[in-house]
Formats: sequence, C-alpha cells, structure tokens
Amino acid sequence: MKIAIASPPLPSTIKEGLYWLDKLVAEAAEQAARIVCFPESFIPGYPLPNHPPVTERNQPALQAALDHAAATAAKYQMGIILPMDWFEGDSLLNVAFVIAPDGSVLGYQAKTQLDPTEEVIWKAGTAHRVFTIDELTFGITICHEGFRYPESVRWPARRGAQVVFHPHCTGSNVDEAEMLTEWGAISNPYYEKAMMMRSMENTIFFASANYAMRYPESASSLIAPNGTCLAHAPYGEPGVFVYDINLAEATGLLAKRYKPANFAEEAVI
Repeated sequence: MKIAIASPPLPSTIKEGLYWLDKLVAEAAEQAARIVCFPESFIPGYPLPNHPPVTERNQPALQAALDHAAATAAKYQMGIILPMDWFEGDSLLNVAFVIAPDGSVLGYQAKTQLDPTEEVIWKAGTAHRVFTIDELTFGITICHEGFRYPESVRWPARRGAQVVFHPHCTGSNVDEAEMLTEWGAISNPYYEKAMMMRSMENTIFFASANYAMRYPESASSLIAPNGTCLAHAPYGEPGVFVYDINLAEATGLLAKRYKPANFAEEAVI
C-alpha cells in the first residue's frame, strides 16, 4: 500500500493551509498514494511563539476547512489524516481527523497527553481508537504523546494497527539553530531516535509528519517495523513523499507479547 507523508510550511491562515493541502494531496495522488498524513494542528496552524498569531480558531471556520478537505479527498480518491483544532462544546481539542477516500469523515483521534506548555491552549482527549481504510488498519498518536508516551503507540498496535501515524511539530522558523543534515545523527535532537523505538518496540510501521520549517528538529519520516528509516523528507523543504509499504511486515509481534498483567498495581495492605 502506498502511503504519503506531507511536509508543508507552517501556515499563517486557514486559506494558506488549504492551499498546501490541495497541492500536496494532488502530488501524492500522482504517485498513487492511498492515504496522506499532515503535521500537527495543520488547520489553522500550530501556535508557535514568534509566529503570526492564529486568528481563525473558531468552529465555523474549522468546519468549513474540514468540509473542504473532505471534498479534496473525494476528488483525488485518497484518505487524508488532517490534524486540526476542534471544539467539542466549550473545549478546544488538538485532533487528527480521518477522511476516507470517498470524502466521508470517519472520526478523529484527540491528543491525550499534552505537553505542559499546551495546557493553556487545548484540553486533553481521553480515549484512543483505530481506523481502517481499505486493507490498512492504523492508529494515530500526536507529537508529544508519541515521543514521550509509548503507550499511545502500543495501544493501537495491540489492536491490529499496521501503521501508527504521528503528526507532530518540532523546530522553528526564527530560532537560529544548526540545520540538521543527517537523519538520526547522534548530535540531532532525540525525536528521530524516538520514532525508531516506536516502530521497533511494536513491530509496526511508524509514519511521522513534521512541518518544513527553517530550523526543523526532525524530518517527516517513515520507519519500518525493524527500526530502519525507509524514507524521510529533506530538512526544511516543503513537499510530500510516497512509499509503498508491505503491510505483511507489520506483524505487531512485540506489541502482542506485552504482558500488561505483569505491571498491574499491587494491592495496598
């Protein structure tokens, strides 16, 4: 199955985000991808410091963007994982919507483990789920929780997920940091090493999508069940890459061998 991972610029408006969504979905469709994943909070854009403030975080604008993305999915007959801000009642969530190739919205995965700095923006979700498109069963873990809470990957892996998609945001457009040049280099931030571990410890594919920023701290990457980086986006360059994965390689062997009973809380005497 051909899957695609998008690396758009960090948008300043919903209109800009939807421009890049349409452009990169079209490019992935030219390569016969069946599903494409975008970075964290892509609509309306992750609220990084020193980035133009997000002014369109309201439910009518977000709903219109989701409707646009659904129409794009149907046009290109491609599944889309669209990370967004989303209101449930008065609560603002950090979610990733799953849109099927026919344009139907299958639901969303909310970020359940917020970074402490994010708790003033979003409310944490409370549940995980798996999704299915064609022969692909997959889960989603969002940024911080995938990097620092491996349980968020093991949960879908133990329930049949062959791929866990990982929308995230690391880096900056303004901080003068050293540009990364080698994937997984020992001097790189730990993020790419964490991607390797999430795949290896579960024996599944791990597909991680980051923005194309001036100073990224990780690349959009696809990791095989044995921990090998199969493909990654060039650092700092907008685009999308497509890779044909063999779903049979995602056995979930190590995830299935996990024995949760061994880690049960001891009775208090």
